[in-house]
Amino acid sequence: MENSTSATAAGCQGGAPAASPAGAALSTERAKKPNWLRVKLPIGESYRHVRELVDTHKLHTICESGNCPNMGECWGAGTATFMILGNVCTRSCGFCAVATGRPEAVDWDEPQRVAEAIHLMKVKHAVLTSVDRDEIKDGGSIIWYNTIRAVKALNPDTTLETLIPDFKGDKENIGRVIEAHPEVVSHNIETVERLTRSVRIQAKYFRSMDVLRTLKAGGMRTKSGIMLGLGETKEEVLQTMQDLVDAGVDVITLGQYLQPTARHLAVQRFVHPDEFAELRERGYEMGFDYVESGPLVRSSYHSERHVFPGYGKTAWKMEKTTAIV
Repeated sequence: MENSTSATAAGCQGGAPAASPAGAALSTERAKKPNWLRVKLPIGESYRHVRELVDTHKLHTICESGNCPNMGECWGAGTATFMILGNVCTRSCGFCAVATGRPEAVDWDEPQRVAEAIHLMKVKHAVLTSVDRDEIKDGGSIIWYNTIRAVKALNPDTTLETLIPDFKGDKENIGRVIEAHPEVVSHNIETVERLTRSVRIQAKYFRSMDVLRTLKAGGMRTKSGIMLGLGETKEEVLQTMQDLVDAGVDVITLGQYLQPTARHLAVQRFVHPDEFAELRERGYEMGFDYVESGPLVRSSYHSERHVFPGYGKTAWKMEKTTAIV
């Protein structure tokens, strides 16, 4: 799943290990996580309620498939990121924890089930993502359209973010998402240009940039994310951020890449929180409207805030003013 979550806990289970990019290798040992990456185990009544809903409605969540470290926090608050079009991806990205292989047939009843689950959960903001379905002519875009429309019909007061695949750059398929008109459309660039071929295998750096440009031209509020710790340089990260600004991206997320198993790409470096804070500053200075940057940040983390134009930049400016005073 090449667009699962920015900085997800890595790798494709079920496929051959990805080739190691320059500066990012497979490893039989895992580096010890620093203290700032410790998270609490998911507990509590709200978490159990979401767990029951997901199981009852036979839904897939990237929270589970992507081994997201924030699952306890988000599910404890009664929210989750739903993954449509199954839980087996046709791509074999070196960072993604979603299984790769031959997916099952498209489930045309899934859009309504997702809409009903969101209604039962009473969430004010929902996130949808999906595996890549390269074996389907429409890339899964028809199910994407049907799901967005079903969610909005049953949950008119719920805002919606969609984290979409690249659809191989096909503008007709991208156009279906634009036509359905969610509040935010996200497509993750994931890593810097130099590492893309090995980290995202079947994806292309500039194709993803074109997808984001197409979304912006269609009037969408756009979002993308970058993983850190795969061997990229600071200069490469800043260049990727600038490329995203030039593509018209409104919201960016930056988080630490984590390795789920020894079969997947190894963490080359644990990036200190101070570096994430610096990148947040640089991001706002470049012109992003919202910058979410931190070790545990993932694509859908605090996504309910990413809907509102000016929210992040205004808060950042107030911080700067307070610091001066």
